[in-house]
Amino acid sequence: HVQLVESGGESVQAGLSLKLSCAVSRNTIAGYCMAWFRQAPGKEREGVASIYPPWDSLYYADAMEGRFTISQDVDKNAIYLEMDGLKSEDTAMYYCAAPVMMGSCDFRYWGQGTQVTVS
Repeated sequence: HVQLVESGGESVQAGLSLKLSCAVSRNTIAGYCMAWFRQAPGKEREGVASIYPPWDSLYYADAMEGRFTISQDVDKNAIYLEMDGLKSEDTAMYYCAAPVMMGSCDFRYWGQGTQVTVS
């Protein structure tokens, strides 16, 4: 199976920035749909951002667009989430996710998550 390991979460002051990382154990992440999700206390899990290779496009949820940036480093088999202008509403457990095969954004592999707390 594929393992995803998130890191970089911490407690930060509102308005500051943070960068999360996700290491992927598969042979390569090139061509795969990769994404970040988050879940705050009392709320449903929501999509944050994703990379969609078939259309060479990026997706951002409305609340995050303009503040968050998803990127990847194929050589390091890692994806990142750069977060700027953090708000208290961004407090959540952040997860990275991957599909089983290329061409799919049906996420089946999930990391353990990394906690981001904004105050």
